[in-house]
Amino acid sequence: MRSNDARTLLQSALPTAAAGVVAAIVSAVVAGGKGAVGAVVATLIVILFMGIGLVVLERTAKSLPHLFQAMGLMLYAAQILLLFIFVAAFKNTTLFNPKAFAITLVAATLVWIAAQARAHMKAKILYVEPDSSEANKPGDKGSSS
Repeated sequence: MRSNDARTLLQSALPTAAAGVVAAIVSAVVAGGKGAVGAVVATLIVILFMGIGLVVLERTAKSLPHLFQAMGLMLYAAQILLLFIFVAAFKNTTLFNPKAFAITLVAATLVWIAAQARAHMKAKILYVEPDSSEANKPGDKGSSS
């Protein structure tokens, strides 16, 4: 993993984890211990899914750059679908509060997306890598007349 990719992953995961801590505290106050457990589980699921998705997307960009945009759109659609499946699967659970779980899942996903967008906007990534062998060659740059 390149340093830019690791930095983006870190800059996305930390705000999401912080939002998860806040959600766990609020859920604990509102819904008790089961609410806190639901918030923690939801935060871990979001960090896991979105982190894996970011790694897959970065590997795709490296090996198949022509598929990057389509892969990104497909990946985000699949992630949102999987998160909805998790909400539906744990709708009637007694392990934790399903409302705290669902609200935290949506909030943590939004925080991840915003943090990832901010990380990409602040990253200084070259769009074109200059060819050093061409740039260092002496040549006639002026007019030939």
